[in-house]
Amino acid sequence: LHAYTPGTEPFGLWEGLDRRSHEYKELKARRSEVLWKAVERALGAGFDREKCEVKSVGTPLTHERFLRRNKGSYGPAIKAGEGSFPGHTTPIPQLYCCGDSTFPGIGVPAVAASGAIVANTLVSVRKHYELLDAVGI
Repeated sequence: LHAYTPGTEPFGLWEGLDRRSHEYKELKARRSEVLWKAVERALGAGFDREKCEVKSVGTPLTHERFLRRNKGSYGPAIKAGEGSFPGHTTPIPQLYCCGDSTFPGIGVPAVAASGAIVANTLVSVRKHYELLDAVGI
């Protein structure tokens, strides 16, 4: 399961916090509670977050550190109804982009799909069929 909230978390809440501090860990737990409640509601009464084998809760500081995103941003700043995610082509021949700033957008499934779209752009439909035949599908 991969769940996330929109990248609208105010960076000012996190700015300057030490990721190892009690204050950071407490804020992270408090700010992620709304997401945990939504997961519990979606998965039903049998879900117990304490039984999750892997929990990885990210914050704007996580994104800033590991994704090298300015102020922990997540995806491009597109206002609803006013635009869409950019495509994968670039002005440089044979250079394509994929990831959370391209179509279809943010989140692990969307980022994986953007990579698949680029891969499909590079390989002809005929080659797809040949590969599927080769693996017996």
